[in-house]
Amino acid sequence: MKVSSGLGQGHPEEGWTLLTWVWSCLFFASANTFLYSLFPQVDAVRVYVNSSSENLQYPVLFVVRQQKGVLSWQVPLIFRGLYQRTYNYQEVSRTLCPSEPAPETGPSDQIIFVDVASMAPFNIAYELLVTRLESFQLETNKPFNFTASPSQPQYFLYKFPQDVDSVIIKVVSDAVYPCSVVSVQDIVCPVYDLDHNVEFNGVYQSMTKQAAITVQRKDFPGEQFFVVFVIKPEDYACGGSVPSSIHGKLCWGQILLVCLESVYIQAMLFSFLSFLSFYVGSVVVAIYKNSLLVSLYPQRSFPSVSLLISGHLSCCVWKDLAFTLFFYFFSSCSVPDESSSSGGRQFSSPEHGPPAGSDTDSSVEEESDFDTMPEIESDKNVIRTKVFLYLSDLSRKDRRIVSKKYKIYFWNIITIAVFYALPVIQLVITYQTVVNVTGNQDICYYNFLCAHPLGVLSAFNNILSNVGHMLLGFLFLLIVLRRDILHRRAMEMKDVYTLDYGIPKHFGLFYAMGIALMMEGVLSACYHVCPNYSNFQFDTSFMYMIAGLCMLKLYQTRHPDINASAYSAYASFAVVICLAVLGVVFGKNDMWFWVIFSLIHVLASLALSTQIYYMGRFKMGKCHNQTILWVRECTCPHAIFGLVYRPRDFASYILGIFICNLLLYLAFYIIMKIRSSEKLLPIPLFCIVATAVVWAAALYFFFQTLSSWEETPAESREKNRSCILLGFFDDHDVWHFLSAAALFFSFLVLLTLDDDLDTVRRDKIPVF
Repeated sequence: MKVSSGLGQGHPEEGWTLLTWVWSCLFFASANTFLYSLFPQVDAVRVYVNSSSENLQYPVLFVVRQQKGVLSWQVPLIFRGLYQRTYNYQEVSRTLCPSEPAPETGPSDQIIFVDVASMAPFNIAYELLVTRLESFQLETNKPFNFTASPSQPQYFLYKFPQDVDSVIIKVVSDAVYPCSVVSVQDIVCPVYDLDHNVEFNGVYQSMTKQAAITVQRKDFPGEQFFVVFVIKPEDYACGGSVPSSIHGKLCWGQILLVCLESVYIQAMLFSFLSFLSFYVGSVVVAIYKNSLLVSLYPQRSFPSVSLLISGHLSCCVWKDLAFTLFFYFFSSCSVPDESSSSGGRQFSSPEHGPPAGSDTDSSVEEESDFDTMPEIESDKNVIRTKVFLYLSDLSRKDRRIVSKKYKIYFWNIITIAVFYALPVIQLVITYQTVVNVTGNQDICYYNFLCAHPLGVLSAFNNILSNVGHMLLGFLFLLIVLRRDILHRRAMEMKDVYTLDYGIPKHFGLFYAMGIALMMEGVLSACYHVCPNYSNFQFDTSFMYMIAGLCMLKLYQTRHPDINASAYSAYASFAVVICLAVLGVVFGKNDMWFWVIFSLIHVLASLALSTQIYYMGRFKMGKCHNQTILWVRECTCPHAIFGLVYRPRDFASYILGIFICNLLLYLAFYIIMKIRSSEKLLPIPLFCIVATAVVWAAALYFFFQTLSSWEETPAESREKNRSCILLGFFDDHDVWHFLSAAALFFSFLVLLTLDDDLDTVRRDKIPVF
């Protein structure tokens, strides 16, 4: 190594390989130039300067000239923070961009010029230190410790080993670490390692305690990259309450690069095979149940379910299947399968049988043909005077009219899904494109410690884990379709048990529930393409609909003639989604929003409960006042909790209200069913137990918070955790798997809960 300057020269001993040289001097309005001739084996050089001068009018200027670039700074070094705050640093150190010799010239000495100048009219003392970095290259699975400060950034080199295609860069720090930026940049000089330019190149994240960036070999043609670490001059950028300087403090950190194994095939096989096993189980249960029914009720005629399941379908069954599929997916006409009626308002008994021609009449009556007739209104008043209501009292409308009413739920949710999903997909594609183009990984709130990219997607594992909602939603549609076909076949054979026994079969709400479950998977996957503040509602919108549809289905079971219309129901869901968005925007700090929302919550609950409880025949009295008081007592705790605690996650708060009400209603229904001496058959009992167990496990993983878009990106990364399943899925992915199964079992509970009533006359089935 050789050193020379305008003021003197120094020569170290021959063969000295450690590059360390200190030069101190005083100068007056002049300039010095130092020349360093480096040995070829020197990888990277770090220049350290220090000056005791705090005069901002006459800073000391340092310029480092290399073969392929120029690096310059001043001392005191000035950083500007929030509210025009300035932070001055007397110590500055920078790593020079390592230059490799050209292939045609071979190894040669590297020349570095360090120019020092100032316009100060007085003497200024400074210190210059040039040091070779012995630990500049990072190694896989080997922790690397370093120190940095706002005026002394750091960066290091990593080269992909031959057998490694993907690595995750984990950066951790002590508990009081300031706001920092971790960047991954290609091997290009100059390296952007200052607070004002670190975002100009590569991929970057802000961090406080930890950060993680997944890097793939294919993204770097040279199969190597720089890991750049920059500390911001104040903590406010990462969520600090007030700007606080990190002046004069060297902070400690650690970098660990971990190889990522290619487990994409195994993860996809696990995801699909896990849920395809539900299909196999459903086929086995269907065959077993059909055999059991044939053995228990030999006098009844059952369609050939075993043939339907095994694939050897008869011509008639194929015709029924094709017709039903055509109706639900291509037509809006009423089908004759559910047209068998009990004579409009007249209940038919097994002795009299169904009215002649009721199953073949293809005319389509409107619901108003019945509801606007005066005798119907008087009939409602007569029914209202009964002490005990039975199902026959509330299933008096023509079956075709009621079925048509419930099928509107299916068509409306299809329409909503299409118009909702298309802009959602467009938006998340735009978000992902912005992330990929700008390299700003603060836009999306992933669990970066377990984010497996695939193609343009940054966290493919969070998207893949939603496949369960789609597969199980489609399976539920098939199960409902099978029941629908069997019901129509029984109606065609004029089976008296189908006509006058058990709960009236209407499948429109069940089809809507299956579509909602599939769309929950689609929109949850869209949300996890880039989770953030702007698209949070995508993940919960159809959960509101699922909870609402389940409550409507429970009510419809014993009140088939008086359930809410599809238009009113979906309009209510739209209002709820609107409130959820407003709550996120205004609900954090606005007390008035919570007051207004609590009033709306209580009043809406009173109005809805009164309408449902009295079936639209409400009159004020002592008993009614007691009922209203009971409804108020059940509603107020939710409203008071929100008003006092004001949860930050307003969307989850509203969803919690829906889920709690659904669970209470379901528990009430089951208790009343048992009190009425009705049975729980093995299949619904199994589904109830499975639902409780799977929901408990799912909620455990749901509350393992791995990120939060309500906080800054740096604060959100403090919650990040490593994968827990197959080295590919994290806790939230497991929540996706379990919640899909839990929703599927919940739907099966509603579908099979009243199967024990299929042999009970409707005038013996109580209403509750």
